[in-house]
Amino acid sequence: MNETLSHESRLEKFHWHTREEIFKYRAEDYERGLPPYETEVHEGNLALNEGLNLLADLLCGAGGTAYNNANTYIGVGDSNTAAEASQTGLQAASNKTWKGMDDTYPTSGSSQQVVFQATFGTSDANYAWEERTVGNSNDDSGENLLRIVSSKGTKQNTDTWVSRITLTFS
Repeated sequence: MNETLSHESRLEKFHWHTREEIFKYRAEDYERGLPPYETEVHEGNLALNEGLNLLADLLCGAGGTAYNNANTYIGVGDSNTAAEASQTGLQAASNKTWKGMDDTYPTSGSSQQVVFQATFGTSDANYAWEERTVGNSNDDSGENLLRIVSSKGTKQNTDTWVSRITLTFS
């Protein structure tokens, strides 16, 4: 029997789904372990070429800086420029802040997920949160995996915001 598969059924697909959560706390509530006053959720992102190229290098053992606790940062900026795969880092001109991973992050495991999390205290990123990225440097010089463009409000110096970005692979 000669069976012809449709073009669509012959394609193998790799997907990653991004879920971003921003937990907004009054600083004193954060310190006391109380719940956030607001949680913002955003689904989706744009993978950046530089991050995808680095992932390929890391998979092949060709070298590069791994996205681990010592080298990974979440960057926040105030640019709402539309995301494009060729971008490198945050697009903000001056208002941009990079924070290292919280203890025990990033996490991975049998659930086909990687979770990145960083905490922005009262003196960090007090401006409009329009863009976020995950990179392997504390500035735009590293390789960034993705860029999320979505307005999350303006962080005040009386707040602590926690950014958690989860990538789920399928």
